[in-house]
Amino acid sequence: MKEIKFGTDGWRGQIAKDFTFENVKIAAQAVADYFTSHQPSGNRKPQMVVGYDTRFLSTEFAQTVSQVLLANNIKVILSNQSCPTPALSRTIVQKKATAGVMITASHNPFYFNGIKIKGSFGGSVELDITQEIEKLLGKNKPKILNWEECKKSKNLEIVDFLPDYKKFIKSYVDFRLLKSNKKKLRILVDSMFGTGDTLIENLLRDTNIEVTTVHCEHNPVFPGINPEPIPKNLKQTIKLMKKDNYDLAVITDGDGDRIGALRSDGKFITPSLILSLTLLHFLKYRKWSGGVVKTISSSFLIDKITQKYNLKLYETPIGFKHIAVLMQKEDILIGGEESGGIGYKNYLFERDGMLSALLLIEILCVQKKGILEIIADVEKEFGKFRYARIDVHYPDGKKKRLMARLKQKPPLKLLDKTVKEVKKQDGVKLICEDGSWLLLRLSGTEPILRIYAEAGSEKKAKQMLEQGCKIANEI
Repeated sequence: MKEIKFGTDGWRGQIAKDFTFENVKIAAQAVADYFTSHQPSGNRKPQMVVGYDTRFLSTEFAQTVSQVLLANNIKVILSNQSCPTPALSRTIVQKKATAGVMITASHNPFYFNGIKIKGSFGGSVELDITQEIEKLLGKNKPKILNWEECKKSKNLEIVDFLPDYKKFIKSYVDFRLLKSNKKKLRILVDSMFGTGDTLIENLLRDTNIEVTTVHCEHNPVFPGINPEPIPKNLKQTIKLMKKDNYDLAVITDGDGDRIGALRSDGKFITPSLILSLTLLHFLKYRKWSGGVVKTISSSFLIDKITQKYNLKLYETPIGFKHIAVLMQKEDILIGGEESGGIGYKNYLFERDGMLSALLLIEILCVQKKGILEIIADVEKEFGKFRYARIDVHYPDGKKKRLMARLKQKPPLKLLDKTVKEVKKQDGVKLICEDGSWLLLRLSGTEPILRIYAEAGSEKKAKQMLEQGCKIANEI
């Protein structure tokens, strides 16, 4: 069905336009058909976990999905409140469920909602599964039980996902270190009106860390922002950082699986730098080992660290599901994407914004230094890397021509640097001799061209973006 299309991380649509109750029923029936037909023979009937975020009608959409699944004789474990996506993922693993459905549009504008499908391992299912589900859309008329019947069903279990999730996080983060920390840290948490709520603050309550949480109330219109932890959505939080002398700000997106952060001076810490700091922390403090996964749009700093420590580096197309696949097959220490989704060894095959935030705080406690000094140490050792990105409107009619031209005849130089390598697995990435790079990548669902760049200074990174726009406009 044209209205229902699973992209990089699930199906998203505008509420009342294409994300409607009727379409949700159709999608839920296709999910039920797929997992019922792929249940191993001799096993119990499918068991699916259903969760939802703080968006408009998310509770009702989750209820609708549950009604369809129950009508198809699938056991449903439904969250009793809005929850972060990683809490749903943890519940799938803990309950040994077949799969899970999360009602969320993640970081999209308030008038969107969506569905993420999670596998039995807790992470996003692979492309071949979503393609199979798409083929089943509309094949069978949705079955549905009314809600009163559902509430009486032995197949429905309504559960609070958060206690076990918090216990799981507390077993991963070094809370003994956080509690024994002598220096009183002041941390600002921005939950962006999403499912992060006051979780971080509650977890740190018994430590010597002072936490202030903002935007933790549930407001389905996310007033004035999209719940995506990037600088343009963090203006109020940046003002607070500069005004009130916090050591660090950590930000979680709408469904709590991505991280953003601000330095003590209010400047944005890129997710690639967060990943790099955590990677070094795992190597030096936890003495862990393993490979590293990054998406094609992530920083060259990660390459430099893996080279120094002789770690295997994998590079994937954009989308955390590609990272999750590798994490299940290989010995991976850490894997992440430039949009703030990071996964960790000995955890779920899933990204987690709350865990990422707590690990950053753990780093401050271990090093007994401010975040500015920690970053300066890394830059002294590995060099400076400045990242920039813009999304520009780009007509669908020009998209194919642009990519064909770039792949056939890529530019030989960017600014004054020679292009030494061209990567084509997800858009076109032009890599220069000094490690600076430019990536042009098309949106699959919107008339948008995404342009990413990295160089040794902010000025040069912006100039690279300008050159990217020039290249696109010449087509």
